[in-house]
Amino acid sequence: MKKIIITVAAILCSGLLYAQEVMTLKECMNYAVENSSRVKIQQMEVDDARVARRDALLNIFTPEISAGTYAYSNFGRSVDPETNTYVSTTSFNNVYALSGGITLFNGFASVNNAKISKTALKMGRDQEALIKDEVCLATMEAYYNVVYFGQLAELLENQVKTAKNSLKLAQKQEELGQKSYADVVEMQAELYDREYKLVMAGNQYEDALLKLKDLMFWPLDEELIIDASMVIPENVRTLIAEEETEELVDYAIHSLPSIAIAKGMMENAKIDYNTAKWRFSPRLSLQGGWATSYYTYPRQKDYIPLPFETQFRNNANQYVQLSLTFPIFNRLSTFSNIRKKKNAYDRATVQYEQKLRDVEAEVKRAVQDRDGTYAAYEQADCMSRAQEEAYRLNVRKFEQGLISTIDFQKASDNWLNAKTSRLDALLKFYIKKSVVDYYGGIGYLEQ
Repeated sequence: MKKIIITVAAILCSGLLYAQEVMTLKECMNYAVENSSRVKIQQMEVDDARVARRDALLNIFTPEISAGTYAYSNFGRSVDPETNTYVSTTSFNNVYALSGGITLFNGFASVNNAKISKTALKMGRDQEALIKDEVCLATMEAYYNVVYFGQLAELLENQVKTAKNSLKLAQKQEELGQKSYADVVEMQAELYDREYKLVMAGNQYEDALLKLKDLMFWPLDEELIIDASMVIPENVRTLIAEEETEELVDYAIHSLPSIAIAKGMMENAKIDYNTAKWRFSPRLSLQGGWATSYYTYPRQKDYIPLPFETQFRNNANQYVQLSLTFPIFNRLSTFSNIRKKKNAYDRATVQYEQKLRDVEAEVKRAVQDRDGTYAAYEQADCMSRAQEEAYRLNVRKFEQGLISTIDFQKASDNWLNAKTSRLDALLKFYIKKSVVDYYGGIGYLEQ
Protein backbone atom coordinates (compact mmCIF):
# COMPACT_ATOMS: atom_id res chain seq x y z
CA MET A 1 0.00 0.00 0.00
CA LYS A 2 2.83 2.39 0.87
CA LYS A 3 4.50 1.67 -2.45
CA ILE A 4 1.32 2.50 -4.37
CA ILE A 5 0.75 5.79 -2.60
CA ILE A 6 4.36 6.88 -2.91
CA THR A 7 4.37 6.04 -6.62
CA VAL A 8 1.24 8.09 -7.33
CA ALA A 9 2.53 11.01 -5.28
CA ALA A 10 5.92 10.90 -6.98
CA ILE A 11 4.35 11.01 -10.44
CA LEU A 12 2.18 13.94 -9.43
CA CYS A 13 5.04 15.93 -7.92
CA SER A 14 7.58 15.38 -10.66
CA GLY A 15 6.59 14.99 -14.30
CA LEU A 16 10.14 13.90 -15.15
CA LEU A 17 10.28 11.02 -12.69
CA TYR A 18 9.88 7.63 -14.35
CA ALA A 19 9.41 9.54 -17.64
CA GLN A 20 10.15 6.44 -19.71
CA GLU A 21 7.76 4.23 -17.73
CA VAL A 22 4.79 6.51 -17.18
CA MET A 23 1.95 5.97 -19.67
CA THR A 24 -0.36 8.82 -20.64
CA LEU A 25 -4.06 8.38 -21.34
CA LYS A 26 -3.48 8.44 -25.09
CA GLU A 27 -0.78 5.78 -24.84
CA CYS A 28 -3.08 3.58 -22.74
CA MET A 29 -5.88 3.93 -25.29
CA ASN A 30 -3.52 3.14 -28.17
CA TYR A 31 -2.25 0.08 -26.33
CA ALA A 32 -5.83 -1.07 -25.62
CA VAL A 33 -6.90 -0.67 -29.26
CA GLU A 34 -3.85 -2.50 -30.61
CA ASN A 35 -4.35 -5.46 -28.27
CA SER A 36 -8.14 -5.62 -27.99
CA SER A 37 -9.61 -8.99 -28.93
CA ARG A 38 -12.82 -7.27 -30.06
CA VAL A 39 -10.87 -5.17 -32.55
CA LYS A 40 -8.94 -8.18 -33.84
CA ILE A 41 -12.12 -10.21 -34.30
CA GLN A 42 -13.76 -7.35 -36.18
CA GLN A 43 -10.71 -6.99 -38.42
CA MET A 44 -11.21 -10.63 -39.38
CA GLU A 45 -14.85 -9.86 -40.12
CA VAL A 46 -13.73 -6.99 -42.37
CA ASP A 47 -11.39 -9.35 -44.20
CA ASP A 48 -14.30 -11.77 -44.73
CA ALA A 49 -16.38 -8.91 -46.12
CA ARG A 50 -13.52 -7.99 -48.46
CA VAL A 51 -13.42 -11.57 -49.76
CA ALA A 52 -17.20 -11.57 -50.21
CA ARG A 53 -16.92 -8.32 -52.19
CA ARG A 54 -14.33 -9.88 -54.50
CA ASP A 55 -16.47 -13.01 -55.00
CA ALA A 56 -19.54 -10.90 -55.84
CA LEU A 57 -17.64 -9.00 -58.54
CA LEU A 58 -16.18 -12.17 -60.01
CA ASN A 59 -19.67 -13.70 -60.12
CA ILE A 60 -20.83 -10.88 -62.41
CA PHE A 61 -17.98 -10.67 -64.89
CA THR A 62 -16.37 -14.09 -65.04
CA PRO A 63 -17.70 -17.50 -66.16
CA GLU A 64 -17.55 -20.71 -64.21
CA ILE A 65 -15.16 -23.15 -65.89
CA SER A 66 -14.56 -26.79 -65.11
CA ALA A 67 -12.58 -29.63 -66.66
CA GLY A 68 -12.55 -33.36 -66.08
CA THR A 69 -11.75 -36.79 -67.33
CA TYR A 70 -12.98 -40.29 -66.61
CA ALA A 71 -12.40 -43.84 -67.83
CA TYR A 72 -14.61 -46.92 -67.71
CA SER A 73 -14.90 -50.46 -69.04
CA ASN A 74 -18.15 -51.79 -70.41
CA PHE A 75 -18.72 -55.58 -70.12
CA GLY A 76 -22.20 -55.71 -71.64
CA ARG A 77 -23.98 -54.44 -74.67
CA SER A 78 -22.91 -50.99 -75.83
CA VAL A 79 -22.87 -48.71 -78.88
CA ASP A 80 -19.78 -48.78 -81.04
CA PRO A 81 -18.65 -45.12 -81.40
CA GLU A 82 -17.18 -45.84 -84.80
CA THR A 83 -20.15 -47.64 -86.48
CA ASN A 84 -22.92 -46.42 -84.16
CA THR A 85 -24.20 -50.03 -83.88
CA TYR A 86 -24.71 -52.26 -80.89
CA VAL A 87 -21.89 -54.62 -79.91
CA SER A 88 -21.57 -57.10 -77.07
CA THR A 89 -17.82 -56.94 -76.70
CA THR A 90 -15.99 -55.61 -73.66
CA SER A 91 -14.83 -52.06 -74.33
CA PHE A 92 -12.65 -49.48 -72.67
CA ASN A 93 -13.50 -45.77 -72.90
CA ASN A 94 -11.60 -42.68 -71.79
CA VAL A 95 -13.33 -39.25 -71.98
CA TYR A 96 -11.95 -35.71 -71.58
CA ALA A 97 -14.22 -32.67 -71.22
CA LEU A 98 -13.98 -28.91 -70.68
CA SER A 99 -17.09 -26.80 -70.01
CA GLY A 100 -18.00 -23.31 -68.89
CA GLY A 101 -21.01 -21.12 -68.33
CA ILE A 102 -22.02 -17.63 -67.33
CA THR A 103 -25.34 -16.15 -66.20
CA LEU A 104 -26.35 -13.32 -68.50
CA PHE A 105 -29.44 -12.22 -66.57
CA ASN A 106 -30.87 -13.37 -63.24
CA GLY A 107 -33.09 -10.48 -62.22
CA PHE A 108 -30.14 -8.26 -61.25
CA ALA A 109 -29.42 -10.62 -58.33
CA SER A 110 -25.67 -10.67 -59.01
CA VAL A 111 -25.50 -6.88 -59.42
CA ASN A 112 -27.46 -6.36 -56.22
CA ASN A 113 -25.24 -8.82 -54.36
CA ALA A 114 -22.24 -6.78 -55.46
CA LYS A 115 -23.89 -3.63 -54.08
CA ILE A 116 -24.69 -5.39 -50.81
CA SER A 117 -21.13 -6.66 -50.48
CA LYS A 118 -19.78 -3.15 -51.04
CA THR A 119 -22.02 -1.72 -48.33
CA ALA A 120 -21.23 -4.65 -46.02
CA LEU A 121 -17.50 -3.98 -46.39
CA LYS A 122 -18.02 -0.32 -45.49
CA MET A 123 -20.21 -1.33 -42.56
CA GLY A 124 -17.48 -3.69 -41.37
CA ARG A 125 -14.96 -0.88 -41.39
CA ASP A 126 -17.41 1.40 -39.59
CA GLN A 127 -18.03 -1.34 -37.03
CA GLU A 128 -14.28 -1.62 -36.48
CA ALA A 129 -14.07 2.15 -35.92
CA LEU A 130 -17.03 1.98 -33.52
CA ILE A 131 -15.43 -0.81 -31.50
CA LYS A 132 -12.19 1.15 -31.29
CA ASP A 133 -14.13 4.18 -30.01
CA GLU A 134 -15.88 2.02 -27.40
CA VAL A 135 -12.56 0.53 -26.27
CA CYS A 136 -11.06 4.04 -25.98
CA LEU A 137 -13.98 5.36 -23.91
CA ALA A 138 -13.95 2.35 -21.59
CA THR A 139 -10.18 2.71 -21.16
CA MET A 140 -10.56 6.43 -20.44
CA GLU A 141 -13.12 5.80 -17.70
CA ALA A 142 -10.97 3.07 -16.13
CA TYR A 143 -7.89 5.32 -16.37
CA TYR A 144 -9.58 8.18 -14.53
CA ASN A 145 -10.84 5.77 -11.88
CA VAL A 146 -7.24 4.76 -11.20
CA VAL A 147 -6.25 8.43 -10.98
CA TYR A 148 -9.15 9.20 -8.62
CA PHE A 149 -8.45 6.42 -6.15
CA GLY A 150 -4.71 7.05 -6.32
CA GLN A 151 -5.24 10.71 -5.43
CA LEU A 152 -7.75 9.76 -2.75
CA ALA A 153 -5.15 7.45 -1.20
CA GLU A 154 -2.62 10.29 -1.24
CA LEU A 155 -5.05 12.67 0.49
CA LEU A 156 -5.86 10.06 3.12
CA GLU A 157 -2.18 9.37 3.69
CA ASN A 158 -1.64 13.07 4.42
CA GLN A 159 -4.58 12.98 6.81
CA VAL A 160 -3.13 9.94 8.55
CA LYS A 161 0.13 11.83 9.08
CA THR A 162 -1.79 14.82 10.42
CA ALA A 163 -3.86 12.57 12.71
CA LYS A 164 -0.69 10.96 14.09
CA ASN A 165 0.84 14.37 14.80
CA SER A 166 -2.41 15.54 16.40
CA LEU A 167 -2.51 12.42 18.59
CA LYS A 168 1.05 13.01 19.77
CA LEU A 169 0.18 16.62 20.55
CA ALA A 170 -2.97 15.57 22.42
CA GLN A 171 -0.97 13.06 24.48
CA LYS A 172 1.52 15.76 25.45
CA GLN A 173 -1.30 18.15 26.29
CA GLU A 174 -2.87 15.45 28.44
CA GLU A 175 0.36 15.17 30.39
CA LEU A 176 0.29 18.93 30.91
CA GLY A 177 -3.35 18.87 31.95
CA GLN A 178 -4.55 20.76 28.88
CA LYS A 179 -6.47 17.81 27.38
CA SER A 180 -8.55 15.11 28.97
CA TYR A 181 -8.17 11.39 28.49
CA ALA A 182 -11.40 11.42 26.49
CA ASP A 183 -9.86 13.82 23.98
CA VAL A 184 -6.90 11.51 23.53
CA VAL A 185 -9.19 8.52 22.97
CA GLU A 186 -11.15 10.47 20.38
CA MET A 187 -7.95 11.36 18.57
CA GLN A 188 -6.88 7.71 18.67
CA ALA A 189 -10.23 6.69 17.16
CA GLU A 190 -9.83 9.41 14.52
CA LEU A 191 -6.43 7.98 13.56
CA TYR A 192 -7.84 4.46 13.26
CA ASP A 193 -10.67 5.77 11.11
CA ARG A 194 -8.24 7.53 8.75
CA GLU A 195 -6.05 4.44 8.51
CA TYR A 196 -9.10 2.29 7.74
CA LYS A 197 -10.17 4.67 4.96
CA LEU A 198 -6.60 4.65 3.63
CA VAL A 199 -6.63 0.86 3.42
CA MET A 200 -10.02 0.92 1.67
CA ALA A 201 -8.79 3.53 -0.82
CA GLY A 202 -5.74 1.38 -1.50
CA ASN A 203 -7.94 -1.65 -2.21
CA GLN A 204 -10.12 0.41 -4.55
CA TYR A 205 -7.01 1.67 -6.31
CA GLU A 206 -5.74 -1.86 -6.83
CA ASP A 207 -9.15 -2.96 -8.14
CA ALA A 208 -9.35 0.01 -10.54
CA LEU A 209 -5.80 -0.66 -11.74
CA LEU A 210 -6.61 -4.33 -12.35
CA LYS A 211 -9.66 -3.33 -14.40
CA LEU A 212 -7.56 -0.91 -16.45
CA LYS A 213 -4.98 -3.62 -17.13
CA ASP A 214 -7.74 -6.00 -18.18
CA LEU A 215 -9.26 -3.47 -20.60
CA MET A 216 -5.84 -2.72 -22.06
CA PHE A 217 -4.81 -6.40 -22.25
CA TRP A 218 -1.81 -5.36 -20.19
CA PRO A 219 0.09 -8.27 -18.54
CA LEU A 220 -1.56 -8.54 -15.12
CA ASP A 221 1.69 -9.40 -13.34
CA GLU A 222 3.56 -6.39 -14.76
CA GLU A 223 3.61 -2.94 -13.19
CA LEU A 224 1.58 -0.20 -14.88
CA ILE A 225 2.33 3.43 -13.98
CA ILE A 226 0.05 6.12 -15.40
CA ASP A 227 0.32 9.88 -15.61
CA ALA A 228 -1.81 11.77 -13.07
CA SER A 229 -0.70 15.30 -13.90
CA MET A 230 -4.16 16.26 -15.20
CA VAL A 231 -5.39 16.65 -11.62
CA ILE A 232 -3.67 20.06 -11.54
CA PRO A 233 -5.33 21.88 -14.47
CA GLU A 234 -4.13 25.31 -15.54
CA ASN A 235 -7.42 26.76 -16.75
CA VAL A 236 -10.36 24.43 -17.20
CA ARG A 237 -12.49 27.07 -18.87
CA THR A 238 -10.18 27.22 -21.90
CA LEU A 239 -10.88 23.54 -22.56
CA ILE A 240 -14.50 24.28 -23.49
CA ALA A 241 -14.88 25.12 -27.17
CA GLU A 242 -17.66 27.42 -28.29
CA GLU A 243 -19.93 25.48 -30.60
CA GLU A 244 -23.58 25.31 -31.54
CA THR A 245 -25.39 22.19 -30.40
CA GLU A 246 -27.25 21.90 -33.70
CA GLU A 247 -23.95 21.96 -35.58
CA LEU A 248 -22.67 19.14 -33.39
CA VAL A 249 -25.82 17.12 -34.03
CA ASP A 250 -25.55 17.64 -37.79
CA TYR A 251 -21.88 16.67 -37.83
CA ALA A 252 -22.47 13.60 -35.66
CA ILE A 253 -25.29 12.37 -37.91
CA HIS A 254 -23.04 12.53 -40.97
CA SER A 255 -19.86 11.15 -39.39
CA LEU A 256 -20.56 8.70 -36.56
CA PRO A 257 -19.87 5.02 -37.38
CA SER A 258 -23.08 3.95 -35.60
CA ILE A 259 -25.17 6.10 -37.95
CA ALA A 260 -23.30 4.78 -41.00
CA ILE A 261 -23.93 1.19 -39.86
CA ALA A 262 -27.66 1.78 -39.38
CA LYS A 263 -27.87 3.48 -42.77
CA GLY A 264 -25.97 0.66 -44.44
CA MET A 265 -28.34 -1.93 -42.95
CA MET A 266 -31.29 0.05 -44.31
CA GLU A 267 -29.73 0.31 -47.79
CA ASN A 268 -28.93 -3.40 -47.92
CA ALA A 269 -32.45 -4.27 -46.79
CA LYS A 270 -33.83 -2.16 -49.63
CA ILE A 271 -31.57 -3.91 -52.16
CA ASP A 272 -32.67 -7.30 -50.81
CA TYR A 273 -36.29 -6.23 -51.21
CA ASN A 274 -35.70 -5.17 -54.83
CA THR A 275 -33.91 -8.44 -55.56
CA ALA A 276 -36.83 -10.43 -54.18
CA LYS A 277 -39.28 -8.59 -56.50
CA TRP A 278 -37.16 -9.52 -59.54
CA ARG A 279 -37.46 -13.23 -58.74
CA PHE A 280 -40.46 -13.36 -61.13
CA SER A 281 -38.23 -12.48 -64.10
CA PRO A 282 -36.76 -15.17 -66.42
CA ARG A 283 -33.17 -16.39 -66.14
CA LEU A 284 -30.83 -16.29 -69.13
CA SER A 285 -27.55 -18.21 -69.17
CA LEU A 286 -24.90 -19.22 -71.67
CA GLN A 287 -22.92 -22.48 -71.59
CA GLY A 288 -20.31 -23.98 -73.82
CA GLY A 289 -18.06 -27.00 -73.83
CA TRP A 290 -15.59 -29.28 -75.61
CA ALA A 291 -15.11 -33.01 -75.24
CA THR A 292 -13.23 -35.89 -76.82
CA SER A 293 -12.75 -39.59 -76.14
CA TYR A 294 -10.62 -42.65 -76.74
CA TYR A 295 -12.02 -46.21 -77.02
CA THR A 296 -10.77 -49.70 -77.70
CA TYR A 297 -11.91 -53.35 -77.56
CA PRO A 298 -9.13 -55.09 -75.60
CA ARG A 299 -10.57 -58.66 -75.98
CA GLN A 300 -10.88 -58.59 -79.76
CA LYS A 301 -7.65 -60.08 -81.02
CA ASP A 302 -8.11 -58.93 -84.58
CA TYR A 303 -9.16 -55.40 -83.60
CA ILE A 304 -6.54 -52.66 -84.06
CA PRO A 305 -7.65 -49.34 -82.50
CA LEU A 306 -6.70 -46.03 -83.96
CA PRO A 307 -3.82 -44.28 -82.13
CA PHE A 308 -4.67 -42.20 -79.07
CA GLU A 309 -3.59 -38.95 -80.77
CA THR A 310 -5.80 -39.66 -83.81
CA GLN A 311 -8.87 -40.49 -81.72
CA PHE A 312 -8.23 -37.51 -79.43
CA ARG A 313 -8.37 -35.25 -82.48
CA ASN A 314 -11.09 -36.99 -84.52
CA ASN A 315 -13.53 -37.62 -81.62
CA ALA A 316 -13.54 -34.01 -80.40
CA ASN A 317 -16.85 -32.15 -80.31
CA GLN A 318 -17.98 -28.70 -79.15
CA TYR A 319 -21.28 -27.20 -78.13
CA VAL A 320 -22.83 -23.82 -77.29
CA GLN A 321 -26.06 -23.59 -75.31
CA LEU A 322 -28.27 -20.60 -74.52
CA SER A 323 -30.84 -21.28 -71.78
CA LEU A 324 -33.92 -19.27 -70.87
CA THR A 325 -36.04 -20.38 -67.90
CA PHE A 326 -39.30 -18.96 -66.55
CA PRO A 327 -40.49 -19.42 -62.97
CA ILE A 328 -44.13 -20.59 -63.00
CA PHE A 329 -45.07 -21.97 -59.59
CA ASN A 330 -42.93 -22.50 -56.49
CA ARG A 331 -45.59 -22.84 -53.76
CA LEU A 332 -45.82 -19.03 -53.27
CA SER A 333 -42.30 -18.96 -51.80
CA THR A 334 -41.44 -15.93 -53.96
CA PHE A 335 -44.44 -14.01 -52.62
CA SER A 336 -43.52 -14.96 -49.05
CA ASN A 337 -39.90 -13.92 -49.60
CA ILE A 338 -40.98 -10.53 -50.97
CA ARG A 339 -43.16 -9.91 -47.93
CA LYS A 340 -40.36 -10.85 -45.53
CA LYS A 341 -37.88 -8.61 -47.35
CA LYS A 342 -40.39 -5.76 -47.29
CA ASN A 343 -40.79 -6.15 -43.54
CA ALA A 344 -37.02 -6.28 -43.10
CA TYR A 345 -36.64 -3.06 -45.08
CA ASP A 346 -39.37 -1.29 -43.09
CA ARG A 347 -37.79 -2.51 -39.85
CA ALA A 348 -34.33 -1.28 -40.88
CA THR A 349 -35.82 2.09 -41.86
CA VAL A 350 -37.46 2.51 -38.46
CA GLN A 351 -34.24 1.49 -36.72
CA TYR A 352 -32.28 4.03 -38.75
CA GLU A 353 -34.73 6.80 -37.91
CA GLN A 354 -34.58 5.80 -34.24
CA LYS A 355 -30.78 5.86 -34.36
CA LEU A 356 -30.87 9.41 -35.75
CA ARG A 357 -33.12 10.45 -32.89
CA ASP A 358 -30.92 8.65 -30.33
CA VAL A 359 -27.78 10.37 -31.60
CA GLU A 360 -29.44 13.77 -31.50
CA ALA A 361 -30.47 13.16 -27.89
CA GLU A 362 -27.01 11.80 -27.01
CA VAL A 363 -25.24 14.85 -28.41
CA LYS A 364 -27.51 17.31 -26.60
CA ARG A 365 -27.20 15.31 -23.39
CA ALA A 366 -23.42 15.19 -23.76
CA VAL A 367 -23.25 18.98 -24.11
CA GLN A 368 -25.49 19.45 -21.09
CA ASP A 369 -23.44 16.97 -19.06
CA ARG A 370 -20.19 18.70 -20.00
CA ASP A 371 -21.50 22.15 -19.07
CA GLY A 372 -23.08 20.75 -15.91
CA THR A 373 -19.91 19.01 -14.76
CA TYR A 374 -17.92 22.18 -15.47
CA ALA A 375 -20.30 24.21 -13.30
CA ALA A 376 -20.02 21.52 -10.61
CA TYR A 377 -16.24 21.62 -10.86
CA GLU A 378 -16.13 25.42 -10.46
CA GLN A 379 -18.31 25.19 -7.36
CA ALA A 380 -16.30 22.27 -5.97
CA ASP A 381 -13.05 24.16 -6.63
CA CYS A 382 -14.26 27.21 -4.69
CA MET A 383 -15.50 24.99 -1.88
CA SER A 384 -12.20 23.07 -1.81
CA ARG A 385 -10.16 26.26 -1.51
CA ALA A 386 -12.36 27.55 1.30
CA GLN A 387 -12.35 24.26 3.20
CA GLU A 388 -8.58 23.93 2.81
CA GLU A 389 -8.04 27.36 4.35
CA ALA A 390 -10.54 26.58 7.11
CA TYR A 391 -8.73 23.30 7.81
CA ARG A 392 -5.37 25.04 8.15
CA LEU A 393 -6.84 27.54 10.57
CA ASN A 394 -8.47 24.78 12.60
CA VAL A 395 -5.17 22.89 12.77
CA ARG A 396 -3.60 25.94 14.44
CA LYS A 397 -6.58 26.39 16.74
CA PHE A 398 -6.44 22.73 17.74
CA GLU A 399 -2.73 22.95 18.44
CA GLN A 400 -3.46 25.95 20.66
CA GLY A 401 -6.34 24.18 22.37
CA LEU A 402 -8.94 26.65 21.08
CA ILE A 403 -11.30 24.03 19.52
CA SER A 404 -12.48 20.61 20.60
CA THR A 405 -11.50 17.31 19.04
CA ILE A 406 -14.94 16.90 17.50
CA ASP A 407 -14.73 20.31 15.79
CA PHE A 408 -11.28 19.45 14.46
CA GLN A 409 -12.49 16.11 13.09
CA LYS A 410 -15.41 17.83 11.42
CA ALA A 411 -13.09 20.38 9.79
CA SER A 412 -10.84 17.53 8.60
CA ASP A 413 -13.79 15.64 7.13
CA ASN A 414 -15.09 18.76 5.39
CA TRP A 415 -11.69 19.39 3.83
CA LEU A 416 -11.36 15.78 2.62
CA ASN A 417 -14.88 15.74 1.17
CA ALA A 418 -14.28 19.04 -0.62
CA LYS A 419 -11.01 17.79 -2.15
CA THR A 420 -12.51 14.51 -3.32
CA SER A 421 -15.60 16.28 -4.70
CA ARG A 422 -13.36 18.64 -6.66
CA LEU A 423 -11.30 15.75 -8.02
CA ASP A 424 -14.41 13.75 -8.93
CA ALA A 425 -15.97 16.74 -10.74
CA LEU A 426 -12.74 17.45 -12.63
CA LEU A 427 -12.30 13.88 -13.90
CA LYS A 428 -15.98 13.65 -14.88
CA PHE A 429 -15.58 16.93 -16.78
CA TYR A 430 -12.62 15.48 -18.71
CA ILE A 431 -14.74 12.47 -19.77
CA LYS A 432 -17.78 14.56 -20.75
CA LYS A 433 -15.59 17.00 -22.68
CA SER A 434 -13.97 14.12 -24.59
CA VAL A 435 -17.39 12.74 -25.52
CA VAL A 436 -18.52 16.14 -26.87
CA ASP A 437 -15.29 16.51 -28.85
CA TYR A 438 -15.86 13.01 -30.24
CA TYR A 439 -19.30 14.00 -31.51
CA GLY A 440 -17.67 17.08 -33.02
CA GLY A 441 -15.39 14.94 -35.18
CA ILE A 442 -12.28 14.65 -32.97
CA GLY A 443 -11.57 10.99 -32.26
CA TYR A 444 -10.55 9.88 -28.79
CA LEU A 445 -7.04 9.07 -30.00
CA GLU A 446 -6.75 12.52 -31.64
CA GLN A 447 -7.65 14.55 -28.57
